[in-house]
Amino acid sequence: MPFTPLHLGPALALGLPFRKYIHIPTFIIANVIVDIEPFLVLVFGFNYPLHGYLHTFIFAFILGLILSYVMFKLEKFLSSLYKSLLLIPQKSLRFRSFAIAGILGAIIHVLLDSPLYTDIHPFYPLNINPLYNPEASFRALIMINRACIFLGIIGLMYYIGLITYSILKKHTKK
Repeated sequence: MPFTPLHLGPALALGLPFRKYIHIPTFIIANVIVDIEPFLVLVFGFNYPLHGYLHTFIFAFILGLILSYVMFKLEKFLSSLYKSLLLIPQKSLRFRSFAIAGILGAIIHVLLDSPLYTDIHPFYPLNINPLYNPEASFRALIMINRACIFLGIIGLMYYIGLITYSILKKHTKK
């Protein structure tokens, strides 16, 4: 899904319930950062596949790990914002939580895109995409987009529930 917000749906729905174990801001960014590649190709007109190396499992893994490290280093500056948005627990998370979030988010992105596009080769250096089926690609596109939208709605409902619970909890303490 070149440069699309649909990847936020799985990030919210799958990430928020596990915010005590994985770093949700890293997970959310990892789910969308892989699309920096098609964005740059479209904006600058590079002679490069729309879905190139970042849309492979090995490079998504590396990108997720790099993102994890950057987010871990930024944590001391941003943790109060994340806590106020209820995205992370009050206690600090270890680097492992960042790494799992970054790697898993980037890999999920590749998994969601692989059934949709002919130019993705998720098992690079192998030049194959066993997840793509030309006969089913349009149905896969509709199904995956609907699933992402559904997960986005579930994720937003979960987040609204977190905020509501937090507000009610504060008011009952008074």
